[in-house]
Amino acid sequence: MKTLKFTFLLALSLVLVNCGDKENKEEKEEVKIGSNTSSTSKKADENVTEVVLLATDLMQFDKNEIRVAAGKKVKLTLRHTGKQPVEVMGHNFVLLTQGTEIPAFGAKASAARDNDYIPEDTDAVIVHTKMIGGGQSDTIEFDAPEPGTYDFICSFPGHYSVMKGKFIVE
Repeated sequence: MKTLKFTFLLALSLVLVNCGDKENKEEKEEVKIGSNTSSTSKKADENVTEVVLLATDLMQFDKNEIRVAAGKKVKLTLRHTGKQPVEVMGHNFVLLTQGTEIPAFGAKASAARDNDYIPEDTDAVIVHTKMIGGGQSDTIEFDAPEPGTYDFICSFPGHYSVMKGKFIVE
């Protein structure tokens, strides 16, 4: 008889616990619905293309190609997902003009340590983020250049050879 009472109480407590979970799930769904509304309002400005580019301690961008529409504003956020400090494994996003020789630019950038590895006397840079370390991010806004294909790199010394991609304006 004691076993039957124990089993009944156990079953009843499991039912009550599961009922409580359903209420919590419904509350969570309501929160999700509310957050979807706010993300929809972000998309309301169709003239802005938002891009998130991740950089790692393994000297990699998560994208090697970014496509944007001509005539639109671009909001680019660079996030360093690693842990290394900026002095050891700093990253930036540098959008170069068409025809820029990347190795020559990279060599010149390596000498510009005091300017976030962006040469001061160059017209090869369209736009760039600041140099960031692990856990940091930087956001820039700019108008997309003329239609065409552009190179983007990280200008930290030695990174440009592997941290690069194509920025395509259509």
